[in-house]
Amino acid sequence: MNDDVDYDLTSDQWEALKALRHHALRDRRVKAYLIEDLAKLGLVAVSDGLPLLTPTGRKVLVRGSCRLLDLAA
Repeated sequence: MNDDVDYDLTSDQWEALKALRHHALRDRRVKAYLIEDLAKLGLVAVSDGLPLLTPTGRKVLVRGSCRLLDLAA
């Protein structure tokens, strides 16, 4: 069974996911509406007011990074 799901994220959503990789960057710099959108997709969860990447969010970020590199080339 393949659980891969493609997400068609905007560039702002990708940037928010990338910013959430680093614990130090989990602050107010990421727009609240982006966090809400990513949470609806199951890529981010909010715990104690802080956005955290979910396991699915990490997978999407890792897989998406390769595709983003292909687009930039």
